[in-house]
Amino acid sequence: MRKQVIHLTLEIVGIFVLWLFLFGYVIVASIDFGAGFFNAFSLFRGKQHILNSVIQRYLSPVWEVTNVFLVFFFVGIVGFFPKSAYYYGTTLLVPVSIAIVLLAIRGSYYAFTTYGGLKDKRYTYLYGLTGLFIPASLSIILTISEGGFVSMNDKGPVLDYWALFTSPLTWSIVVLSLTAVLYISAVFLTWYANYAKDEAATNLLRKYALIWSVPSIITATGIIVELRFHNLEHFTRIMDLWWMFALSVLFFAGTVFLLWKRRAYGFAFLLVCGQYYLAFFAYGISHYPYLLYPYLTIYDSFTNEAMALSLIIVFIAGLGLLLPSLYLLLRLFLFNKDYVQGKRDNHA
Repeated sequence: MRKQVIHLTLEIVGIFVLWLFLFGYVIVASIDFGAGFFNAFSLFRGKQHILNSVIQRYLSPVWEVTNVFLVFFFVGIVGFFPKSAYYYGTTLLVPVSIAIVLLAIRGSYYAFTTYGGLKDKRYTYLYGLTGLFIPASLSIILTISEGGFVSMNDKGPVLDYWALFTSPLTWSIVVLSLTAVLYISAVFLTWYANYAKDEAATNLLRKYALIWSVPSIITATGIIVELRFHNLEHFTRIMDLWWMFALSVLFFAGTVFLLWKRRAYGFAFLLVCGQYYLAFFAYGISHYPYLLYPYLTIYDSFTNEAMALSLIIVFIAGLGLLLPSLYLLLRLFLFNKDYVQGKRDNHA
């Protein structure tokens, strides 16, 4: 099996920075989406008295900043790779439009419930369901990028919706996005509830984390199997990076062990981040150099050198501002002892 050699170029630096922002969005948004779903599910099961306070204290300070990573990514992908707008612009019109509408619903719901006193159960359920539909709709982009769904004619790229929605790969990626969201969120919220010294919420969220751990690893394996039949070239490159996926599985095992033993929930969440970091970047590296099989690569769609350098500087500077901001958010609100234990007003 021929090994793939990647030389450091502006294209590589550009796609790495974008992939880093996308990974940040995956983690932060997963916690947010999962928290909304667990909040709705606890209301449906009559256990809102157990989870509501912990989840609301988490959502209050962070719901406004979740999508910053996603905005950076979409601006960057068009800035670094202008041709991506041509190939993906029309093909993603439906899934991205759905995601935007759902994001608007989430933002409106939280604004009205937090600042307007809206308490209707139906809106809580709607908010929770959007946390599943948004990652499902956005994950379709990964499916399309694998090729076989887009064809070219005189009018440009055309997406075959029938082939897309009847493909096992599509549904494998959709199910993975859902299980990953719920697993990542449950592990983080377990840590958060334990930090708040809320034993009932900790036990319930720990149970959810263990329940969703198995589907998350099974669905991840299922995608690799489906790729073997859908895109053999990508599957072969993934096999070259087996060691990254093996480390990811090792991190997964460590997380489950700590959850099972009721220990070090904070370290367990760090292991989850490490698990998905390895798997996410292994997937991205194995996808190199394609943005869309077989039409678009990072080389034939890259912007000019001056623009690329400017974007890299701006994005690194943006990351330099965003990370300290998130740290302050965690320090001043999420992990402030008075706030997390409900001794300080959520809207202060």
